[in-house]
Amino acid sequence: MFIETETTPNPATLKFLPGRAVMGAGTADFPDAGQAASSPLAKRLFGLPGVTGVFLGSDFITITKAPATEWFELKPRVLGSIMEHFNSGEAAVSETAPAASPAEEGNEVVAQIKELLETRVRPAVAQDGGDIIFDHYAEGVVYLHMQGSCSGCPSSTATLKAGIENMLRHYVPEVTEVRAV
Repeated sequence: MFIETETTPNPATLKFLPGRAVMGAGTADFPDAGQAASSPLAKRLFGLPGVTGVFLGSDFITITKAPATEWFELKPRVLGSIMEHFNSGEAAVSETAPAASPAEEGNEVVAQIKELLETRVRPAVAQDGGDIIFDHYAEGVVYLHMQGSCSGCPSSTATLKAGIENMLRHYVPEVTEVRAV
């Protein structure tokens, strides 16, 4: 098994590409070990000293490291753990995420926002090892949850304001602002 690695705009994260599906559809964010109970892969990775976050994408894994940990020490251990996981045959995640609330389903503005995020934003941020998830919309403000390398990234505020907010305001006039949650 050959696993490629890519740097991300966030120096605390590294993107690992195992060359096969990780999640298939959707993503899973584990910002700490306590939230990794539903993922055999995330639990295995959190067992490594220095791993502080695990994000699973469709075909990649983004690892966040502790500030005192160096990538040259952690990267070989992460590669070994990913190989062990895929050789075990276990699923990356054993539970699925909850569906959207029924109140959001009929809202045309929310539907437009979600469509733009899904088709234009998420593919771009996935290239950098992250994800941006719609949280909710209220009174002209779109609330988004930053995941993976986007969470804590120095350039995420610029991406959120200059990129995503401007695009949403252009296509959905009801949107006045975008905020991270």
